[in-house]
Parts: sequence; structure tokens; C-alpha cells
Amino acid sequence: MLPKWFDDWNRKNPKDIYGPGILVGAIGGAIFVAAFLVSWGQPFATESMQTGPRGTGMSVPEFKADLATPDPSIEAILANDPIIPEAGEELAGNIYKNVQVLGGLTDANFNRLMAAMTEWVAPDQGCAYCHGDGDLETYGEDNLYTKIVARRMIQMTQNINENWDGHVNANKQVGVTCMTCHRGQNVPSNIWFKITPVNESVAGWSANQNRATSISQSTSLPSDALEKYLLEYERIGVHDLESRVKNQPGDPLIQQTERTYSLMNYFSNSLGVNCVLCHNSRAFYDPGQVTPQWGTASLGIAMVQELNNDYLVPLQDQYPEHRLGPIYGDAPKAACKTCHQGYQQPLQGTNVIGDWPELATTSGTPVYE
Repeated sequence: MLPKWFDDWNRKNPKDIYGPGILVGAIGGAIFVAAFLVSWGQPFATESMQTGPRGTGMSVPEFKADLATPDPSIEAILANDPIIPEAGEELAGNIYKNVQVLGGLTDANFNRLMAAMTEWVAPDQGCAYCHGDGDLETYGEDNLYTKIVARRMIQMTQNINENWDGHVNANKQVGVTCMTCHRGQNVPSNIWFKITPVNESVAGWSANQNRATSISQSTSLPSDALEKYLLEYERIGVHDLESRVKNQPGDPLIQQTERTYSLMNYFSNSLGVNCVLCHNSRAFYDPGQVTPQWGTASLGIAMVQELNNDYLVPLQDQYPEHRLGPIYGDAPKAACKTCHQGYQQPLQGTNVIGDWPELATTSGTPVYE
């Protein structure tokens, strides 16, 4: 039944008798897999979000399976309609002692917000996390650092919602609450501390650069990008595109370029996107050819700089030692990942502020609808 040449070859090469069988089996298996994928669909299919002109490769692909899987923290966001105040209702500032921030709320809305903050930040400890284990008469005392910090965090949240609308609500109303960062934890999971070297024998650029840390996204890029750019206001930029250009005072050097790459890498990982969400793939260096998202990101950088310098760092003296940084004893600070946690929009763009107008204004007089 088989050709004579095959029988002759098989007699002369008995040790290779399994070779053709394996080859035929592999080819057959590949055909079966291909037919299965064609029939049932690509299990790792992606969906692309176009961010620039067609044909330039400007798109952000995501696996459809990931897009269909919601952020698990969204389940913890429960609808809680505000209670429309009635004329003449007594305000919390007149009922309770030492209400410095939310005194303009009615008693019902004040306690509604306090209960929500407990779930957002300290679901296991409850009210005692900020107010201690005393009775209600002691709740006005500022004996715990957690209460002092929480008061300032309420002010910070109100400031974000009122003054950084261009970043937070760039596409639609989303807002932020304590839940945006804390997700049911006392301390948000993506804060950061200074980790630049303190040992003089390893000081220098090489020591700062070649350290695979969480801040450098486990790469050999510089580990001080968040410190320099989101705390110290250092200029974000890269060196000249032309070779042998004499640098002028203040021009970025190759070190600043590498530090900028470190920051951009952090951005990408924080939002789960690639570079072309903000940059034009044909002209990364040209600010005139960026995408609209570049403006949103720029506002985000300015916002985080303000949050760190005006709200978070000044609280350093309030924290106990175990809440401070392991190297410098510095206060915990925020960055993109603190809110975004791997998604282009925190909590995948869920509107978290709709039920909490108390956290959307610094005037102390919320607008209820």
C-alpha cells in the first residue's frame, strides 16, 4: 500500500521510524487547534482604543476578558442616597463638639457620611479607629492621630472634587471619595516613601539607577522619579534629540531623561495603558502632537504635587513611627497608582461622588438633589 521508496527508506533507517509519526501528529494537532480557534473564537481576543490617527499604531489594546471583568472593589460601592435637608434642621456643628470640617451638615447627613467613612477606611475597627473606645461624650476629643489625619483627608478630598475637575471628571462625572484610595483598608495599598540611597559609599547616579524597586517598576531605571517629579517639582523632560548639543543651564541631562522614562513607565503600569494614550507615536517629543489625554495627565501631575506638598507631607508629625517611611521616616505620599490601581480610570470610571455632595465642596454647604 505504501510507495516502494518509503519501504526502502524505512528498512534503511529503522531508528527514525517515529520521526514521521511525530511530524504528522504535530501538524495534525496544529490544524485541530487552528480549527478550534476559528470555530469557537480567539480566547485572548483584544479590543483596541484608538488614541490617534489611523495607521500610526496609536491604540491601546486590552484583552476582552479583562474588559469584561470589573474591578472587584466596585462591589463595595453601595448606593446611599443623601437625605434632603428640611428647613430649620439643626446642624452637626451645633450638636456635636469640635466639628471643624463638616459642621454645616444636618445631623442625618453627618452621621451618614461618618458611617460610610468607617466602611471605606476602617470596616474592622469601626468608629473606634478615629474616636477611640470611649463613649459618645469623648468623640469630640482629638486624642488619636487617625482622627486628625482623617479631618485633613476630608479637606483634601473636597479640594480634589472642587478644584481638579479637569482631571478627575475629564470624561464624565466620577469624583473621588475615601473609597477611591483606601478600598476598605486603613492605609491605601499604593502609597510611597523616599528610598534614595543613604549609604555614602554607594552614593551617586549608578546606585540610584541600578536598583530594582517597586517604584522603578522592578527595572534598573532610577528609583527617585516620584520623589523628584511628584514632590520636588523637578522639570519633566528628556535631553536634546540632536547629538553633540551644548547643554544650557537647566537643560535635562541623560540622567533626567532616564528618570523621566522611569516616571512614564510608572504611569503606564498605574493606568494599565501604553505610551500612546498620551503621546503621538511619530513624535513623542512634540507637545503640539499629543493626544487630549496628555492634558488630563498633566493636570493629574500638578494635582498630585499639590496633594503631597499641601496635605500629605505636612502630616508627618502626626503619624506614629510605624506609619512613616522605613528609611527617612517620611510621611506616606500619593501617586497615580494610589487611585488608579491599574485601570485607566479609578474604579473603572464608576461615579463615586454622586451620593456624597458633602465631599464635593469646600464651602461646607453641599448642594443636594
